[in-house]
Amino acid sequence: MEKGFNPLNNTEDTKQKSLYFVGAGGIGMANLVRYYLRHGAATGGYDRTPSDLTSALEKEGAILTFTDSEDEIPQKFRNPEKTLVVYTPAVPESNRILRWFRKNGFEVIKRAALLGKITRHTEAICIAGSHGKTTTCSMTANILRNSSKGCTAFLGGILRNTGSNLVLDEKSELSVIEADEYDRSFHHLSPKIAVVTSTDPDHLDIYGDKEHYLEAFSIFTSLIREGGTLITHTGLEYTPDVKPGVSVETYSGGSEGDWHTENIRYTHGKIFFDLIGPGIRINDIEPGVPVEINVDNAVAAAAAAIHAGATPEEVKEGLKSFRGARRRFEIYLDGSERENGPVLIDDYAHSPNEVKASIESVKKLYPGRKLSVIFQPHLYTRTRDFAKEFAEALSGADEVIMPEIYPARELPIEGITSSIILDNVKSKEKSFCARKDLLNLIKNSNFEILMTLGAADIDRLLPDIKSILENK
Repeated sequence: MEKGFNPLNNTEDTKQKSLYFVGAGGIGMANLVRYYLRHGAATGGYDRTPSDLTSALEKEGAILTFTDSEDEIPQKFRNPEKTLVVYTPAVPESNRILRWFRKNGFEVIKRAALLGKITRHTEAICIAGSHGKTTTCSMTANILRNSSKGCTAFLGGILRNTGSNLVLDEKSELSVIEADEYDRSFHHLSPKIAVVTSTDPDHLDIYGDKEHYLEAFSIFTSLIREGGTLITHTGLEYTPDVKPGVSVETYSGGSEGDWHTENIRYTHGKIFFDLIGPGIRINDIEPGVPVEINVDNAVAAAAAAIHAGATPEEVKEGLKSFRGARRRFEIYLDGSERENGPVLIDDYAHSPNEVKASIESVKKLYPGRKLSVIFQPHLYTRTRDFAKEFAEALSGADEVIMPEIYPARELPIEGITSSIILDNVKSKEKSFCARKDLLNLIKNSNFEILMTLGAADIDRLLPDIKSILENK
């Protein structure tokens, strides 16, 4: 962080000593809860339901409630002169706690605005993209936290190396930020280095159409500080808009771009490649999570880390020691427990390109074995807008099982069900199974490779699924 920077006492903030987070249990909010707890602030919040993450936050000192009632707000957070209220757009405006704070004169800001304040006081590396940003952000953080530069990182997933979505180094001026495009959140940020991994249209409930979605990424790149750097994937449809003096570099996991690979090798379940960049070559890089899509992510992370001051040796070691972010191609069973043992993999893939890439990666890792996929659609709008593309991506699996749509923040849309995807899947075997019946289905089936996909809550079933498969 900037030398002498205290997030509780700087010229831009109003010197509040207490923070209340509405939606505290969200993965992107929890890292801010942890950050301010570590800086000694009185920190509390509300979330709709308890979870493993909220339990961890409470153990770390957060005061949380799970009842949407203003009566549940502790006394220490009831003074508008001393409490900053932070909320996530996933919380509806009808929330009673949020409405009470607004009515009683509190400063109420979005999570993204608070992250923006942090980026303006640090050398911020902001990583954006419709997919790939969580893994790329986590890789970048893992490289830098083990380097001479250090970093503070706000991640959109739990870094398995540390068991947290926050990396904290108070002596480092570097911050690594996952730049979320939902609700235009990344327009609050002030990057010194920005990465754009992908711009496949998403969140059309917010943007309306593809053109406005792509425009949002152009606006994001216009926020890069003078003298900064944009690292953008080759072949993207948006047009970068950068200030004079901002350098623009391209990358890919193939042979194209200013940053690219040579000599990719797959050997005994591992991947090796050589990284080529402007004036630099790093041979025999081995990503710690050996799936094809991570070659792309590793190139972006390496480029960002080198621009931030990491050495080639630190980059190589940081990528090799990377254990992944939870729910990003997380392998629960690798088939080694017994001969032809079951494989269980979970991935947060929730866009058609992510689903396609995950399925292709499994096919390369386990050639010749039957791949069964449970895909839980996330959001009615996303299902409506991309049903055809999801069906095409899922058709790469040998078997597709699909429960009902997970609504998250949305109300049902007439005529939009998971069947509009499933009916168009071309896999030889496909079926609907209600989420409540999935465990029984798994008990009565024999899977070679079972992969759970999607941004919904299917991960809560994984401990039981793993136990069932282990005991078969």
